[in-house]
Amino acid sequence: MREGSSLTGEQARALFHRQIDSRLLDIAARWLRERDEGFYTIGSAGHEGNAAVAAALRPTDPALLHYRSGAFYLTRSEQAGRLPDQGLRDVLLGLCAAAEEPVAGGRHKVFGHPDLAIIPQTSTIASHLPRAVGVAFAIERARALGVPAAWPGDAIVVCSFGDASVNHASALTGFNTAAYATHQGQAMPILFVCEDNGIGISVRTPKGWVEAAARRPGIAYFPADGCDLVEAHDAAVRAAEHVRTHRSPAFLHLRTVRLMGHAGSDVEVAYRTQRELRADLERDPLVAGARLLVESGLVTPEELLRKYESTREHVLRIALETTRAPRLGSAAEIMAPIAPRRPDLIAKIAPVAAEPSARERAFAGAPPEAEKPMTLAQSINRTLADALAVHPEMMVFGEDVAKKGGVYGVTRGLQKRFGPGRVFDTHLDEQAILGLALGSGVSRLLPVPEIQYLAYLHNALDQIRGEAATLSFFSKGAYRNPLVVRVAGYAYQKGFGGHFHNDNAVAALRDIPGVVIASPSRPDDASAMLRTCLAAARTEGSVCVFLEPIALYHTRDLFEDGDGGWLAPYTPPSRWSETHVPIGRARSYGDGRDLTIATFGNGVRMSLRAAVRLTQEGFSCRVLDLRWLAPLPVDDLLRSAELTGKVLIADETRHTGAVSEGIVAELVDAGFTGQIARVTSSDSFVPLGAAADHVLLSEEEIEQAARKLLG
Repeated sequence: MREGSSLTGEQARALFHRQIDSRLLDIAARWLRERDEGFYTIGSAGHEGNAAVAAALRPTDPALLHYRSGAFYLTRSEQAGRLPDQGLRDVLLGLCAAAEEPVAGGRHKVFGHPDLAIIPQTSTIASHLPRAVGVAFAIERARALGVPAAWPGDAIVVCSFGDASVNHASALTGFNTAAYATHQGQAMPILFVCEDNGIGISVRTPKGWVEAAARRPGIAYFPADGCDLVEAHDAAVRAAEHVRTHRSPAFLHLRTVRLMGHAGSDVEVAYRTQRELRADLERDPLVAGARLLVESGLVTPEELLRKYESTREHVLRIALETTRAPRLGSAAEIMAPIAPRRPDLIAKIAPVAAEPSARERAFAGAPPEAEKPMTLAQSINRTLADALAVHPEMMVFGEDVAKKGGVYGVTRGLQKRFGPGRVFDTHLDEQAILGLALGSGVSRLLPVPEIQYLAYLHNALDQIRGEAATLSFFSKGAYRNPLVVRVAGYAYQKGFGGHFHNDNAVAALRDIPGVVIASPSRPDDASAMLRTCLAAARTEGSVCVFLEPIALYHTRDLFEDGDGGWLAPYTPPSRWSETHVPIGRARSYGDGRDLTIATFGNGVRMSLRAAVRLTQEGFSCRVLDLRWLAPLPVDDLLRSAELTGKVLIADETRHTGAVSEGIVAELVDAGFTGQIARVTSSDSFVPLGAAADHVLLSEEEIEQAARKLLG
């Protein structure tokens, strides 16, 4: 074929056919769009060299792909023993948004398939890199823990992206995390593949920038001409072998071209010269591949032309057939994979405890149910220990969670009991923390990452919104993210102020379809709800955010100093079934008939104190702790509202975008005709010191609003 190359003539011929198929899929996409039968025209033209990357890997190596990975997908499909038409049909069904498309089911055109180890990505503007690093981490960690994983123990991860993406913060997180792990001697078997066509939509990438960005400590660099099939293949083989042998990252830099524009609607002549366009055409990988085969004597030009024409007719025929495939027909059908709920199964799984001998080892012979009543922080700590004892695939990680035990001591002692393989510190990067969690979750581990403060979560929110929440939706549940993100949140901390440590904004979380938001306020609820979230993650792949009120972590009293009213005994496993808290169920305090105070988090304690004072004056109040902010406990809320006829919502989040907005909407939508009022914190960031009292919801405001509503 070519002296010194490992690519055989037969391999080159097969790869070239897949490259032709990929180019013709791009042509079919434009044809379908013209007929108003197709809905996606970002193609792979000029990037067909990624077929060589697929050929250098095993079909069991997990792949998170760039949206120009048509030739990779078709090659991987054939590697897995599927017929060429099956890969073609997969892509065409996606272009037509057909409900029978095998991974997203018509919800988006993606490259993904559960039988091909390709994890679907809907927006590869580098948001998938942190997850890809997490998958590489999980391959090694699962083997070290001796627990089953989704991938073979010697697998490597491939993650591809465009040149413009190397500038994205999430790409920098991915590169940095891989390099950071390697620097510490940790295995990180990931192959980064940058398909560098020199332009991001219309913005040119400076010459030499990708190479400069790629050269990082601990990451081997392999450059190649992605338009030269032999060179691309040999470089990919060397890079993959490096990763597989050394279990350390590599960066494969493929220089490609972009043909047919960014997408069908893109008019390149508006920002590129004719000379630039001709230069790219001269490097067309299909022309180069045809020349290679002809010069090698493997085929004649006439045979190639006949093959191209017959394949074109074949692809367009399949494209026409796919236009007749059924499409998604209802909101229920579209939304089915978002958040499947099996409450009966969760109720069975949540109470499962470790064997008595394992619990005895975990708690050194002193089970938590034998301890004195606990604070919120202590209850969460003991529950995490119980969960670690029963789930060998579970890991707790984040900033400061290991030896220190977290800023507030919530994870204190867990690393000592369960080891650094299961309880460990990460570097300071929330995108990296969530990326490790997402990669671990999709690899069948059970990650419980901690985000140190609610304000820090916003640095990495797209890892929840764009990566975690969408995966099940765009894979019909074939790929899932079992995930429980613990977040220290809300305000009211004494002596520890400022908006980065006192954040009361949860609107961005509540906007994400399918995400479960738990907001416990009391120790006993926190324990039961955490078990529920872990069970939901394990059984349904749920993405759960567990919001822990910092100000209540170490609170002991409710009404008077020393009353111990905010402590609770730890429930023994024998009673976990009867104390199970289902997702979306509230907790009611009192049986008053004059007023319902609906609240959550810090508002529960404030509302209970206010309700006692009102009761002493002859008013009959009940306090409803919502406990779940998504999904809201609508049935319990309506039941309580109808009993009293008046609802006051005590909401510690900001007035605009507040949780109370959703509560009011639910009451109105359900036809509640009673009186509704709400009190919230101000539309302000939280300042230092006593100034915070002026913008945060207070007991006095709750009491005043209740009096006004009661008349």
